[in-house]
Amino acid sequence: MTYKPASAIPKNDYERLEKLKDYQILDTHSEDTFDKIALMALQVFNAAGALITFVDKDRVFVKSNLSPISVNELPREQSICAQAVLEDTVTVINDTQSLILPDGENLLALEEGIRFYVGAPLKSPEGFNVGALCVIDFEPREEVAEHQVEMLKTLSTIIIDKLENRLRYRKSLESHINLMNIVLHEIKNPLASIKLANEIISKNPASSERMTENINSAVVRIQAKLGDLLKQQELEDKDLTLNIEEVDLTEMFNRLVNNFELLANRKKQVIELYVDERLPLIEADRVKILDILHNLLSNALKYSYQGSCIKVSAREAGNYVHIEVKDEGQGLNFSDMQKLFTKFAKLSSKPTGKETSHGLGLSITKSFVELHKGNIYAMSPGKDKGTTFIVSLPFKHKMEEEAEDSEK
Repeated sequence: MTYKPASAIPKNDYERLEKLKDYQILDTHSEDTFDKIALMALQVFNAAGALITFVDKDRVFVKSNLSPISVNELPREQSICAQAVLEDTVTVINDTQSLILPDGENLLALEEGIRFYVGAPLKSPEGFNVGALCVIDFEPREEVAEHQVEMLKTLSTIIIDKLENRLRYRKSLESHINLMNIVLHEIKNPLASIKLANEIISKNPASSERMTENINSAVVRIQAKLGDLLKQQELEDKDLTLNIEEVDLTEMFNRLVNNFELLANRKKQVIELYVDERLPLIEADRVKILDILHNLLSNALKYSYQGSCIKVSAREAGNYVHIEVKDEGQGLNFSDMQKLFTKFAKLSSKPTGKETSHGLGLSITKSFVELHKGNIYAMSPGKDKGTTFIVSLPFKHKMEEEAEDSEK
């Protein structure tokens, strides 16, 4: 082996460290599973010790240590294992004393009396060497059998398989938790509409017919959300899909404004709707488009002051339908704009009517817009100067063109 200076860092070290971070293995306790793998490596070589290590930015973390050397971590620049991640093949050092080190550099292995070292890199599926499975001895060896090296490589892949399985489980769990949060967020407004409608009926029985329609609409919306949750659980890790059909945005806007009228009246707010009479039908997922518009209008009401006006408009713009939701609310500062569509982002604006916010609405909205190959962005002159959200969604022929392009 040719020793590389301590300053030698893989070109992909940033990505490598990100992958290591994803595994969430650093600074964890020893585990029987990993210790058993280290024990097998030790037995294959009939060596004095075996270690499973992970190379962090400035240190080497020892996950499993079956050796006479008591150590939990090492400085990266003084570890042989840091050399192992620089190679795609198994590192074999028959005698560490044969290594020629640059002036001023030293290896802790030499200080500990280690003479023999073999390290198989722990290579992620993306090709990042995140650590090494090592065997050590205090006597030099003239040769290493090929089957021993192959066995060490096999054991190293078992370690990675274990880490990948854990990572997939965590991502699956996070996906289901996010999905639950999304559904809970989306049924919150229909429940509020039902509550308000019920209050109005109790005070004014004559309004029961109209309020019943609002309640039925909200119940259908909740049922659809719960249905989506069940479907998504069945899909597990698969991507969200679109159920494409013809959508009449004019009819959808009118229904939304009618549904939100109760909430608006409660804060003495006015919703002004301007929809181009010539606006054609679009091909889209009706439920997700409704979610997009529902979230934007809900936020406009939630973060606007008493007695303010919310303007909603839709018009044709080339191959897109251009939708704007403009409020006279608290506006956005520079920091808000930087994290606006991030999950659970904490923005400077606060609900003006004691409504609740879970920080998921805009993140969901953005994902649904992008599923339709559309765009969404926001504009605000500053704090207390209102906010305008703009959504552009392609019409049917535009979506077909993009689908054809993706197939080519």
